Parts: sequence; structure tokens; C-alpha cells
Amino acid sequence: MPSRDTAVPRSELIADTAIGLLAERGLRGLTHRAVDEAAGLPQGSTSNLARTRAALLQTVVERLTVLEGAALLPQETPPADEGPSGPGPLADLVAAALHRHLTRHRTLLVARYELALEATRRPELRAHYNSTGRSDFAQPLRRLLSAAGSTAPERHTLSLLAWCEGIMFTCTAGSYNAAVPSEEELRTGLREILAGLLAPAATAPGTGTSTATAEAAACTSRTPSPES
Repeated sequence: MPSRDTAVPRSELIADTAIGLLAERGLRGLTHRAVDEAAGLPQGSTSNLARTRAALLQTVVERLTVLEGAALLPQETPPADEGPSGPGPLADLVAAALHRHLTRHRTLLVARYELALEATRRPELRAHYNSTGRSDFAQPLRRLLSAAGSTAPERHTLSLLAWCEGIMFTCTAGSYNAAVPSEEELRTGLREILAGLLAPAATAPGTGTSTATAEAAACTSRTPSPES
């Protein structure tokens, strides 16, 4: 039996070991017995913490959220009301977080993708996966976007999350898994995305109305009515 670090709380040791097994062996390789053996614990230790497989997966999701939060939202991240102003500083902040995650915490990403797929088949896991993801990642990002000047933070959060998730998946499990972009490349991409999201709406000259709205009104006025 491998020796273990007694300074680490047993619950964290079990959850961290389960995350490593999940990334290395997939869901089929994640069993209570396998966690006990890999963690150097007496048989039955993992079952005492999480009796069922569903409970074990929930434990993994909760611990994964903590670890990813530390990687993506470090303590030096400013509070939302003191957050970055404009697309440039926000791009710097997110680029650093993405690059750190891609280069130092790939195991966490692989484990999360395994859980995301399993959640499509387990409604109870899906509910827990979604709630932790939204409260721990989406909400802070929404506040940062608001502080940076977003006029539609809910919609912009989805757009930015989709871009970030796409980059992380593609560079971890997708066709670019061997080509992690540099922090500068990530920063450039984010500035391009954020420049569009945070740009003020174009205004039709002399109207105070957005160009898109003015064009739609003009098209409507030119469209013949059914009675004409």
C-alpha cells in the first residue's frame, strides 16, 4: 500500500485521488476500491465518505469546483466592483487564467469533460454539475463583464464562456491538444471577442437610435401592407 501524506485531510485525499483516476482511466476506472488503493488507504475508506457511486461522483464535482476555482479565479483577482475597466484589462485577466489552466491543470480539465459527458446520462449529476458551474464560474464572470461595461452581461457571459470552453476543450481533448496557445495569443483572441461584446451600439446619425433598429424600421415602412 503506498504511503500517504497524513497532513492532507482524508476527504480531500480521496477526492483528489478520484479526480486523478478519472482523468487517467475514465469513468470505468473510477471505483471505490481503486480510489482506496491509489490513495494508500484501507479498503472501505472511500465508501465511508461516499457510499454510492452517485455520491462519489458528487464528491468529485464539488472538489473539482474548488480546485478549478483556485486555478481560474485566483485570490489576486480583483472584486467585481473594482474589476477591469474595458476589454483590454479583462482580456489580460482571463488570458492569464486560461493559460494557467491549460499548462498546469490539464488533469482537472480532462476530469471535468468526463463528468460533463456522464452528466448527460445522470440527471442528479447534471443538476449538481450545472449549479456549481454557474455559481462558481458564470456569476463571477458576469460581474466582471458588468464592471467592464457590458450592457447585456447575461448574454455576454454565455458568449465569453462558450469561447473559453471551446479553447480549453480544443487544446486539451480536441485536434489542437498538442498546440497550447501562448498567453499572448489567448490575450489577442480575447481582446477581439471582448471588443465586439463591449463596444457601444452604433447609433443612426441624428436619431439616438441604434443603426440596426433604424434599418429595421426603414424596412418595415417600405414593406407594402397586405391591403395595398
